[in-house]
Amino acid sequence: MTDQPKPQNPLTHFDESGRAQMVDVGCKPETERVAEARGTIRLSTEVFQLISKGHITKGDVLGVARIAGIMAAKKTPELIPLAHPLQINRVAIDFEHQEGECSIDIIATVATTGRTGVEMEALTAVSVTALTIYDMCKSLDKNMIIDRIMLTRKSGGKSGPFTREPVLK
Repeated sequence: MTDQPKPQNPLTHFDESGRAQMVDVGCKPETERVAEARGTIRLSTEVFQLISKGHITKGDVLGVARIAGIMAAKKTPELIPLAHPLQINRVAIDFEHQEGECSIDIIATVATTGRTGVEMEALTAVSVTALTIYDMCKSLDKNMIIDRIMLTRKSGGKSGPFTREPVLK
């Protein structure tokens, strides 16, 4: 019987014994890292029109949601237990109105120069942006649906670039 090396655990947030751990990134080189995530909130026709025209009585729904998403990206390590605190260089939240579907696509782009990526920050930003839209409009439409939150691209780091194949809506 030959001794074969034990395969490396692809789930880096667990040690050899299966215990949760924060990944040691101390030896990794600092590189520029960018991640983009997307998600969708589906609304009633009435609420979609009110948001699009800026007529929600609570105020600028998308402006408030954008600020919430930026704040969420910065607070990701407080929400995701094993996420590293990062010095974020940039967070951008953009919206694409899908009139035929009465939905709003949320796009979050996060950048840093560091030893670990910003995928979780981008995903958290999209999630909290969508939740903020829901919160501001729930008195008008409790049937809103938040869905299709996903990483769409990333660059930097050892694993290299990633671009999601187009996804059907």
